[in-house]
Amino acid sequence: MPRKSPEIVVRPLSRSCHHSKNSTIVRFVDPSIHCPVTHTPAISDELATDLSAAPVRPLMKGRQTRATILEAALSLASHMGLEGLSIGALAEVTQMSKSGVFAHFGSREELQISVVREYHAQFSAEVFEPAMKAARGLPRLRALFDRWFKRVSFEIDAGCIYISGAVEFDDRPGPVRDALVSMVQTWQNALERAIRIAIDEGHLRADTDPKQMLFEVHGLILALHHDARFLRHAGADARARAAFDNVLSHYLETKVPARRTRATRSA
Repeated sequence: MPRKSPEIVVRPLSRSCHHSKNSTIVRFVDPSIHCPVTHTPAISDELATDLSAAPVRPLMKGRQTRATILEAALSLASHMGLEGLSIGALAEVTQMSKSGVFAHFGSREELQISVVREYHAQFSAEVFEPAMKAARGLPRLRALFDRWFKRVSFEIDAGCIYISGAVEFDDRPGPVRDALVSMVQTWQNALERAIRIAIDEGHLRADTDPKQMLFEVHGLILALHHDARFLRHAGADARARAAFDNVLSHYLETKVPARRTRATRSA
């Protein structure tokens, strides 16, 4: 008789994300950019009947089980690091058999990559996507930093996969490091794009170097994580916010127009 898995207390998934092996990496996409819709061919009535008759419950149950395992793995990795993950440790936490966990991921490396992707998907849902609802330019840039700041503040106790993963895999080439680099670079590209838009909107000085500003803002987050998590310094969060305001004040355009016209941008 199979053992019944107990309820696993973990943070709820911010986004359902079920990746197969070697699946495409999640990308931050500006919703203002139009993406053409690819139309799929019509399904014949006979085929549609066959598909409707196919069993769905086993597939859904398998996905739910994988999502539960992945969420438990993400919780473990946040506290123990990606290197602390193993099929055996995860089987013990979820009270599943090793073969049962292995069937969903195939290898320890695939498990680690899946955790990186799931962390990235949750980060996108909690930080990037809500911030994109803010007005273009400085309001959006502030929203991105504010949500990033809140996420890192929450992770002072839980741990940040981006930061801990960089320490673990900075000098270890391979698929796990490649996945981490791709995710972090994707986030940095999104921030740099937000800075460039703020320049185009006239909110930041025209001579602002986007990469330099990105470097300074990213450094603030790393300093916050280090001082709050490692040194346990009180007030690290307030210092990080004050530092961000200082960075902004350096790059802010003194006369901020409401919005640049297309002719002004092309001039």
